[in-house]
Amino acid sequence: MTVLVTGAAGFIGYSTSKALLQRGERVIGVDNLNDYYAVTLKEARLAELARFRDFSFQRLDIAERGALGELAAREGGIDRVVHLAAQAGVRYSLTNPHAYVSANIVGQLEVLEACRRLPRLGHLVFASSSSVYGGNTKLPFAITDPVDTPRSLYAASKKADELMGYCYAHLHRLPMTALRFFTVYGPWGRPDMAAWIFTDAILAGRPVRLFNHGNMRRDFTYIDDIVAGVLAALDRPPADDGAPPYRLYNLGNHRSEELTRFVALLEAALGRKAVVELAPIEPGDVPATYADIAETTRDLGFRPVTPIDEGLPRFVAWFRDYHRR
Repeated sequence: MTVLVTGAAGFIGYSTSKALLQRGERVIGVDNLNDYYAVTLKEARLAELARFRDFSFQRLDIAERGALGELAAREGGIDRVVHLAAQAGVRYSLTNPHAYVSANIVGQLEVLEACRRLPRLGHLVFASSSSVYGGNTKLPFAITDPVDTPRSLYAASKKADELMGYCYAHLHRLPMTALRFFTVYGPWGRPDMAAWIFTDAILAGRPVRLFNHGNMRRDFTYIDDIVAGVLAALDRPPADDGAPPYRLYNLGNHRSEELTRFVALLEAALGRKAVVELAPIEPGDVPATYADIAETTRDLGFRPVTPIDEGLPRFVAWFRDYHRR
């Protein structure tokens, strides 16, 4: 099977591509290698993927009109698409909103247009986000909950992606699955996420800022569990049984952890105490996330197995090794 993976140099894109290659698939990766965070990290991920004979890479901006479609036409024989390219980050969307419209909305349209023209395509899986739950106060977040109160443009762009996907599934009978990711962490993670920021600060003796005065809870989900969910979804395209062949799932750990406990586990793994600085909650942020994964478990067999007690020490071990190298 040939799988096109957008955002292949990103955290989840790299990890998903590697898992696909390890099970014997051919992977075509695309990424624009933008400088939202260090390009050297993205290049290091690509170097790991380049070890596999069945991996090829094309530097490409998915928001460039027609570029992805032209690549797909040249390659031919694409069976599945995993669309993970996006402009991530809630806080960055407050200062650079145009990046989100370009990557997440225009980019989504370009992916949909390319996919509907692929004659062999059996399934498109794409990334949404737990951020779409916005101002909801009911926990855990369920896929049947309303998502009409986004707290950031990032959240709004991801909700737009879901609506656009549903529209194309309806109009073009394109089998499609949207996955709402909940705070993913682990080896090869992003430098703008809590695990990296806190680890780096603790090692450097800088303060660790805890927003909402530390009263934050997150459904931290280990990367291996996320990848298992992505592959389970990819292997189970929705049937075209009259309704649009479109499905939506939460991918989370089904545990909402106190941010203070997250820090304590990092302290234990690093053997150092954090200098904690409490701060008000930031615009666009939410105090708690918590995934209801009942439908994901029922339909995909998704059962996350990695608590933060195990996942954070693994991240710290990778972080130390990566920076030694």
